Amino acid sequence: MPLRPMILRLAALFGALALAAGCATRQPAPVIERAPPPAPRVEPAAPATTAPVAKPVPTHTIKRGDTLVSVALQYGLDYRELAAWNGITNPNLLSVGQVLVLAAPAGAPGPVAAPPAIVATPLASPGAVVEARPLANTPAIKVEPRGQRLPYSDRALAQLSALDTAAEPGTAPPTPPGPAAQVERPATGTQGDGVDWIWPAKGKLLAAFTEAGKGIDIAGKKGAPVVAAAAGRVVYAGQGLRGYGKLVIIKHNDTWLSAYAHNENIVVKEQQEVKRGQKIAEMGATDTDEVKLHFEVRRQGKPVDPARVLPAP
Repeated sequence: MPLRPMILRLAALFGALALAAGCATRQPAPVIERAPPPAPRVEPAAPATTAPVAKPVPTHTIKRGDTLVSVALQYGLDYRELAAWNGITNPNLLSVGQVLVLAAPAGAPGPVAAPPAIVATPLASPGAVVEARPLANTPAIKVEPRGQRLPYSDRALAQLSALDTAAEPGTAPPTPPGPAAQVERPATGTQGDGVDWIWPAKGKLLAAFTEAGKGIDIAGKKGAPVVAAAAGRVVYAGQGLRGYGKLVIIKHNDTWLSAYAHNENIVVKEQQEVKRGQKIAEMGATDTDEVKLHFEVRRQGKPVDPARVLPAP
């Protein structure tokens, strides 16, 4: 057989054999289980920080008739601190429309060491700066607080009867109650917001508490002792608030202060620490028409009826 046809026949044979072998051994492709790729790790976001909102500092706008002492008393503050917070070196110079901050700003200096004496003089027109002048040659002007005698009525009788029913042990029976009934004050106190109160003087109750009067009036003899109704620090001692005469103001804590007006003499100094029952003044009639003590109790500057905190008579 010729060589070429034989080669072609062999090639065909081998091709057929290879095709048969491939068909016999083909297997399905293996299936491999693949887990899904892990999700990328997300770090928790840091909580958003919000800057604290600064509370606005309370303010007071000076009105005609305001003084540094009257503003301080209105808000239960020490007038020295009020002066320091506002950069006031002369408390007698205020102007209508001037805005005072009522709290210590950041980095505020301490209290004014020795401010000039304060003299009460009403402010004139808006924007005008007024310097206080001594009042020695000016007639006395009666303004608040005013003593108010109680008109006789069943209600007034009941109120004063309650005051007279508890005289001190060993004292004579009280006189029949009336608008000017004698009231003996006990020496014991009551507790209120951390302040232990006693009555500041003994005498006739001339005027009970009213919103207009802001306190009570107690009659007595000229020179009779006026004592601190509770322990504290003297934040004002002088005659710089028109209508109050010679005035003492005691700050007992951040909440409470008390005021003692119309004194003849003051026997304590500003910034002096006083004890409960310590003599602070002598009763008088400065800037009023009769000898009496006008006594106020203020809670955060707001007048409070002293009967709410003083011991029951």
